[in-house]
Amino acid sequence: MSTPVDEVVEICRDLLRIDTTNTGDNATSAGERAAAEYVAAKLDEVGIAAEIYESAPGRASVVTRIEGTDPSRDALLVHGHLDVVPAEADEWTAHPFGGEISDGFLWGRGAIDMKDFDAMVLAVVRDWARTGVRPPRDIVLAFTADEEAGGEYGAHFLVDKHRDLLDGCTEAVGEVGGFSYTVSKDVRLYLVETAEKGINWLRLHARGRPGHGSMVHDDNAVTALAEAVARVGQHRFPVVMTPTVRAFLEHLSDALGIELDTDDPEIAIAKLGPIANLIGATIRNTANPTRLDAGYKDNVIPSRASATIDCRTLPGQADLFLEQLREVIGPDLEIEHVQRQPALETTFDGALVDAMAAALRAEDPGARPVPYMLSGGTDAKAFQRLGIRCFGFAPLQLPPDLNFSALFHGIDERVPVEGLQFGVRVLDRFMRNS
Repeated sequence: MSTPVDEVVEICRDLLRIDTTNTGDNATSAGERAAAEYVAAKLDEVGIAAEIYESAPGRASVVTRIEGTDPSRDALLVHGHLDVVPAEADEWTAHPFGGEISDGFLWGRGAIDMKDFDAMVLAVVRDWARTGVRPPRDIVLAFTADEEAGGEYGAHFLVDKHRDLLDGCTEAVGEVGGFSYTVSKDVRLYLVETAEKGINWLRLHARGRPGHGSMVHDDNAVTALAEAVARVGQHRFPVVMTPTVRAFLEHLSDALGIELDTDDPEIAIAKLGPIANLIGATIRNTANPTRLDAGYKDNVIPSRASATIDCRTLPGQADLFLEQLREVIGPDLEIEHVQRQPALETTFDGALVDAMAAALRAEDPGARPVPYMLSGGTDAKAFQRLGIRCFGFAPLQLPPDLNFSALFHGIDERVPVEGLQFGVRVLDRFMRNS
């Protein structure tokens, strides 16, 4: 009989070989339907009834509920998304949809974001169904569409149109957390996400007087936009120490045996190596230009030029950030809100956190679970609308030299096979005792 450790690699390979590319446009996205059908079939194979919910053609999520032994307890939501960001095959060492195993890693787009966790969950509950295990409380499993473009066709759709599926859920776990950071041979910090920054995708619009490209022109929309975008890209917003980030840095300074200067936390963060960029983005609000759009002919000065700015805000900072951004770009540009979702933050305590810590320590005696803030956003933004307390806990034990944060949306995304197997053992323990 297969065990979760045996199955998790095979299931993850299968999922990686299903192209679920999400471009942010339904016309060009591959859609999640094939992956949703695979998930539903894997559950049905062991007698777990699951439903597929399609928000638009091909944009499919899967939801099921596993009944626990104590119906008086609130339910736990375990969620993972099925979509992935685009990948250019010629940039990769291994094909991004090949599911190749090489050098101890399983390669493919979605290997850590986040078909690895989907595979862990499937492997665990399939084993439970075969062996008659029931969790202590109801567990709702949600495999969602569209997380990579804000969740409109996935998690937000479920919250808006199928809220009853989440009845009783008061806590949730999903991406990105539970991964290791090696301090020494005997000590590893495991970063559990208790907070994540808010999303505010903005479009800046500059207007000017159109004209012939051969003329002297002092009212050029492209020039005005370019100057503003350059200022945004070069600007550094002030350092703000939120409770989660302060707690993480205090744990870090204790583990590394260094003093923490709260006025200059970047000194401590610089010692983090591969995850310094991930943590460094959580001590301030950020704004990064990502797209430009202007003009329709080489010799015509356009009347309008636009740029997209990816802004991420700390908890409680959204309104102040917009004031600060306006000072940077100046008074003349129009600001359009394309996507706006709030930051999240909860405390690092309670029975659920204790269960995470116990599961990690049972598999790794050197584990030290610590809270941290994710610089990006997840489907938790949708589920928190129902008052659900959300954590990132997709456990992985990582090689000390792996640049984990660079793999998210990067080339050569891969997950260590042994780390994946470690993760499924931890998740099994956690879900049995949550």
